[in-house]
Amino acid sequence: MLNYISYAVAAVTALFVATVSLAEEETCDRERWYCADTLNPGLTTLSATVDRDTPRATIESFLNAARHQNWSDAAHLLDLSDVPEGDQARIGARLAERLETVISRKAVISWGALPDRPDGMDATAAADAPLAGQPRKSLLLWTVDLKRYPASIRLNRIRPDGGDPVWVFSRQTVQNTDALFALYGPTWFEAQLPEALKASTRFGLMWWEILGLPIVILLAFLCSRFVWTGLTAAKRRAKRAITREILRSARGPAAIGSATGIALAIGSNLFVFSGQISTVVTPAAWLGLMASGLWFAVNCIDVILDRLTEFDETDLTKYQAHHMRTVATRVAAARRALVVAVVLIGGGVFLSQTNVFQNLGLTLLGTAGALTLVLGFAARQVLGNIMASMQIALNQSARIGDRIVYKDYLCHVERINFTYVQLRDWDGTRLVVPVDEFISTPFENWTMQEPEMLRIIKLKCAHQADVDQLRTIFDRVVASLDPEELGDLDDAKVRVAGQDALGKDVWFALPCADPNTSWDMACKAREKLIAEATDLEKSQNIDIFPEARLSEAA
Repeated sequence: MLNYISYAVAAVTALFVATVSLAEEETCDRERWYCADTLNPGLTTLSATVDRDTPRATIESFLNAARHQNWSDAAHLLDLSDVPEGDQARIGARLAERLETVISRKAVISWGALPDRPDGMDATAAADAPLAGQPRKSLLLWTVDLKRYPASIRLNRIRPDGGDPVWVFSRQTVQNTDALFALYGPTWFEAQLPEALKASTRFGLMWWEILGLPIVILLAFLCSRFVWTGLTAAKRRAKRAITREILRSARGPAAIGSATGIALAIGSNLFVFSGQISTVVTPAAWLGLMASGLWFAVNCIDVILDRLTEFDETDLTKYQAHHMRTVATRVAAARRALVVAVVLIGGGVFLSQTNVFQNLGLTLLGTAGALTLVLGFAARQVLGNIMASMQIALNQSARIGDRIVYKDYLCHVERINFTYVQLRDWDGTRLVVPVDEFISTPFENWTMQEPEMLRIIKLKCAHQADVDQLRTIFDRVVASLDPEELGDLDDAKVRVAGQDALGKDVWFALPCADPNTSWDMACKAREKLIAEATDLEKSQNIDIFPEARLSEAA
């Protein structure tokens, strides 16, 4: 009987405990805050000046306590759950002081993004924002790089048993404070500075920062100038041409890389600037380092390609250089593709390795749509030209060295760049044509497919002119020309192509081996044809060319 009673009591007790636990679970709304048994029980009584009801109030109280060096009050704004209760008062004050140093040096508090509501809801968020109208229990203030991973400075909303929910710096932030302070705290050099230089100014910066920033810029400039001068001197002493070209190409990237590198080194080891400066200077320095490295890689590859192909010493306009024209065009396309790939890869690496855009994400998201439209509208012409230049390289419609007729200009393609095509006219002048305009305008490519071509010489002759005699004259003219510049002689023809009141149109088909010299050959042949036909006209007293008045000719 006693056993049954014992079992019944145990069952009732278990049911009671489960009911109490369930009630406690229901009172702790885990979607709105984190639940804890206690919060910082080892600290002294909370001062009335400390307000932890909203995220903004917590940051204001923390900065106010730091301004008055009241670190015992600032410790109440930290989640010290990982600190033994007996050490919370001592260690908490030290951690609060170090955290304030890290925040002042590496973070920029966005007051507009800090909600002044106990539930942390962003009342200004757009209706389609992911967390619009929803309470939050954790807020990211900033992200700071540690050696192996980025560390977040975050506020959490915690409710201890029997208390109200409050906003404090998270446990993870408190855990990383010592490591962050070791990286971004005052350096040995800064510790030796006079106290007057450590005083804050009205701009939120210390005097040593206002004086130190120009010094860092001057040292970076002097370093870049020294590197430029040294590489220039080394280039002059180099004996091999490829070494000189590489040194010349390396001057610009090395100068920029050295300047940004020394700025980073000084900013990390000598002057650890505050967040207002480091938020802009540090990403810019990393971007300069990455850009200089990519620039150096592109220049080196460019020099190597130039040496492998040796296009500069080859006349690509000659018909014997058919293969070289194709190679030159493909190399030019490869260079453009390489530059695009380098820019995309470098930009992706930069965005993935720096946290500036993550930290400023709230600001960027608000303007991303408008910024995208503005940049897209401004860059549409440039991007269109880049894609068009790649299209020319792929379809081989115009290769470097091809002879073309573009808008009545007889010229050959000299360069195909990102945004324009450079053409050289027969008289040596250059035409610069935007790529999108070039591919949208019909043009004659005399070199496409087979380099051989027929040049048609059109003469207006009298009705009674003997075509057989003209054909004999044309055969003698063809025989007098340079045979290496002529194509298949079986293609040489004389045809009557038309007739009107003035006379008949006689076409002389001149086969040319090289389209680049065909215009000159046709001019020479026309000159000799007219001369011999005039001699025939005088010797036999016959009319070869019609005699027409100016009014009739018009």
